[in-house]
Amino acid sequence: MAEDRRRHEQPTNSGRRSLKRKLEDELIVDHKFSSTDDVSQQDLLYEIRAQVEVLDSTFSSSEADRALVKRSLHILSEFAKNEDIVNLIVESGAVPALVRHLQAPQSPEEVVTDTIPYEHEVEKGSAFTLGLLAIKPEHQKRIVDAGALPHLVGLLKRHVGGQSSRALNGAIRKAADAITNLAHENSSIKTLVRVEGGIPPLVELLESSDAKVQRAAAGALRTLAFKNDENKNQIVECNALPTLVLMLHSEDAAIHYEAVGVIGNLVHSSPNIKKEVLLAGALQPVIELLSSTCSESQREAALLLGQFAAADTDCKVHIVQRGAVGPLIDMLQSPEAQLKEMSAFALGRLAQDTHNQAGIAHSGGIVPLLKLLDSRNGTLQHNAAFALYGLADNEDNVADLIRVGGVQKLLDGVFVVQPTRECVAKTLKRLEEKIHGRVLSHLLYIMRSSERNVQRRVTLALAHLCSPDDQKSIFVDSIGLDILLELFQSSNSKHQEDSCVALRKLAEKATSLNPVDAAGPSSPISQVYLGEQYVNNPTLSDVIFLIEGKRFYAHRICLLASSDAFRAMFDGGYRERDAKDIEIPNISWETFEKMMRYIYTGSVEVDLRIAQDLLRAADQYLLDGLKRLCEYTIAQDITVDKVAFMYDLSEAFNAVSLKDACILFILEHFDKLNSKPWYGGLMKRILPDMCDYFMKILGKPLK
Repeated sequence: MAEDRRRHEQPTNSGRRSLKRKLEDELIVDHKFSSTDDVSQQDLLYEIRAQVEVLDSTFSSSEADRALVKRSLHILSEFAKNEDIVNLIVESGAVPALVRHLQAPQSPEEVVTDTIPYEHEVEKGSAFTLGLLAIKPEHQKRIVDAGALPHLVGLLKRHVGGQSSRALNGAIRKAADAITNLAHENSSIKTLVRVEGGIPPLVELLESSDAKVQRAAAGALRTLAFKNDENKNQIVECNALPTLVLMLHSEDAAIHYEAVGVIGNLVHSSPNIKKEVLLAGALQPVIELLSSTCSESQREAALLLGQFAAADTDCKVHIVQRGAVGPLIDMLQSPEAQLKEMSAFALGRLAQDTHNQAGIAHSGGIVPLLKLLDSRNGTLQHNAAFALYGLADNEDNVADLIRVGGVQKLLDGVFVVQPTRECVAKTLKRLEEKIHGRVLSHLLYIMRSSERNVQRRVTLALAHLCSPDDQKSIFVDSIGLDILLELFQSSNSKHQEDSCVALRKLAEKATSLNPVDAAGPSSPISQVYLGEQYVNNPTLSDVIFLIEGKRFYAHRICLLASSDAFRAMFDGGYRERDAKDIEIPNISWETFEKMMRYIYTGSVEVDLRIAQDLLRAADQYLLDGLKRLCEYTIAQDITVDKVAFMYDLSEAFNAVSLKDACILFILEHFDKLNSKPWYGGLMKRILPDMCDYFMKILGKPLK
């Protein structure tokens, strides 16, 4: 269901900027160049080219030359901190000159010295400046093509032999940072770093006594491991895992943040490495990072636990047993969106295991996950939905999900992406499958004994989820229908809307018939149909009706069989009994002809133009089948503006099917009707009929 989060080499834009700040060292620029606001473009370009010229023309081990180069590097690095100036620096030919100064010049043979002036400091400045230029992706290849990588790797290796000094550590750190920026989202450069032998020294530097060097080495490994299987394998082969696991325990937030980031990139889409990481003892320290004061470490730890949880069932259980659930649930309520996103991701993975589902719910996970469904962040919303899908698989969680309004939240939610909509639909289906047996009994108990708001939530949920076979026991034998009708009468429009949707759902489940059943009459009297040819035919006619002054020929036998009204007319004590010609007032010829055609054939085409007149006639002459046909036709014309009139019509002619159609129309179109000034009065009038309708369709005979 939930997809693996694609791990970013630098987690956010702010993380990317923080890397740039990390690259900035303690150098203080000359006052002359402390601001470029008042420097013209031409003057700026002139100054940059002057410094590049110094780098090009000065490459010796003399103290004066080294001092001059150091100063030029310092000026260029300050300029490079402004991304708007980076292109000018590159276009001025700085890259080859900077690459050249990544290595120390050879001393003349006649000069014997143990040290070089400003040893490591010039190389540090050059690496630092190149790292700043590499922040712009378009310059990465140019720097590598100029030969920077071998020299940067060479700087990493200067720690060999136990050498250590502030200057050396600074140079190593800036070299690692430069490699990080060069390889950022550049797969070919990641591979070149490995080919140049950069991974082994970076792994060794994880054990440096200088915390800043550790962080820089881990940051570079993190970038190199991202979506590069060969690099991942070499990092593991160089035995980085034990040191990385130890770094997870560090009290330095920056160190454990980088360590958990490296491990996360190593295990992503690499099941075998994931197993090795777990065997190296990473699980418990990662869980402990969920409570770190560093939110970035918390986020990375949650993401990593989600990846661990995909390994196997045992791992899911171990994560929960070791105390991860509480901190993850706390993170769901963080103000930081990424923390919520990653914790929901981890809980979603954990919730796919049966043993964990009840524990997550019992620890308070349901409500914060439901709240996240309101997010407009598509990934966050989907992770929360996937976690709820897992929790819904456990029968012990169903009542809790419903009690707090979870079903209504799932039904009402506006979901950003299609996979989330599909996940929510599957969750509702999963809940529906569990509404029986002890779960249903528990919900009925809650519905009877809880405070009113909880009763309403349970009733609304059951209307959507229960089986048609259980509707009578829930809504007729228990208080379900009373609660829904109470909500229908509420002054709260949301309550009214929820009740309308729930009642409509009940009606859909209770019957598969159309709103008006268009079947023929259900009269117990056997019908005799003379056929179309005898309609208004004088042949064998024994009774004549006068309609609008015109004669209509009919046959008593057919009329007697059609309805009690005609039987009373001809067999009773009415004057029509012996009359040859019978005048029928207040009916049009067309309407009467349609009615007689129905009597003679059992069917007739009812068009909307005369449907109401024909309904009146069918009601007067007790022709139930024709009446139903008229009701069906009229019901097709129900609209928001006509529904009140249609309901009055159904009342006037006892048109039950039309009345039922009006009830269902009102339930379905509440959102358009509730703003009408007459809606309140109609609602009060329709309520008894609505109650009768649902009592009828839910299976209890009317009293």
